[in-house]
Amino acid sequence: MISAQLTESLLLTIKLAGLVTISLVFLCTLLSLIVEKLPSVIGSIVKSILFLPLVLPPTVLGFYLLVFFSVALNANTDWTEFAFTFEGLVIGSVIYSLPFVYQPIQNAINAVGQAPNDLAATMGAGPIDRFFTVTLPLAKDGFIAASILGFAHTIGEFGVVLMIGGNIPGETQVLSVLLYEYVEMGDYESAHKLSAILLTVSFLLLFAMYRFTGSGSSMFALGPKLSRAGQKQ
Repeated sequence: MISAQLTESLLLTIKLAGLVTISLVFLCTLLSLIVEKLPSVIGSIVKSILFLPLVLPPTVLGFYLLVFFSVALNANTDWTEFAFTFEGLVIGSVIYSLPFVYQPIQNAINAVGQAPNDLAATMGAGPIDRFFTVTLPLAKDGFIAASILGFAHTIGEFGVVLMIGGNIPGETQVLSVLLYEYVEMGDYESAHKLSAILLTVSFLLLFAMYRFTGSGSSMFALGPKLSRAGQKQ
């Protein structure tokens, strides 16, 4: 039987992962279109910053977010209200999961190439129209993979959410933090059940990504299929 605490944490985790995924797909799409147009040196610097969460310990990111919130407190700004709140979890999760969403979107958009867009431009399509009628349909596998990876990665976050959100039931106690609490209390039966849920959800999300993108899409390998699709246009 699922406890009320587990149900509450599950709903909170789904809410967090959904908001973060939607935010990241929008943000990473804009970044992908902008960063590729930057000079190579500046673009490399920007990408290095964007991909820091891949190699940076999540506790370091969480710590500096807390430092930022503390500085905001001393400056009497509104940012202080994000420490140990659900909103703070969203901010931290967006930053931490950004590379997992950015890379598939960037690869997919780059793989479409300029030729289909140039052809659409000769027929009078504007930049926004070209993105939604040419780039997005051809790059949809990348967007699907990015969305699934972002959602799955957010569900599995622990260090960042614990550092900036703590363990407040109903507010910041997501599933990964609840699992830590079960283990800390020695409630291994509940820990086994929750671990099984997380394992199953993770597997299903990855299965969906490989199944519905149709080409064994991974975080760093979406180019060949999309390039062939672009050449057929």
